[in-house]
Amino acid sequence: MHDENSIIEKVYQFIAEHTYSNPNEIQYDTLIFQEGYFDSMGFITLITYLEDQFNVKTEDKDFVEENFESINAIAYYVTQKLAVKT
Repeated sequence: MHDENSIIEKVYQFIAEHTYSNPNEIQYDTLIFQEGYFDSMGFITLITYLEDQFNVKTEDKDFVEENFESINAIAYYVTQKLAVKT
């Protein structure tokens, strides 16, 4: 079982490892796409990671900016997806 804090840490580590920027500049509320840390290819990689790491299925209706704009938003999204599964 994953709690929101462990999800935040895992997502942060993933983003820190897959960005060409200084990961120390990324905060949990940093707008990772608007601020240029991730692009469309990074987004595809992120979705694949979330589905594999947390065993969630991203549906078309999930592809809204609010779900993926920051590490906090991603963690909340994953937490909600996991809650539906139980």
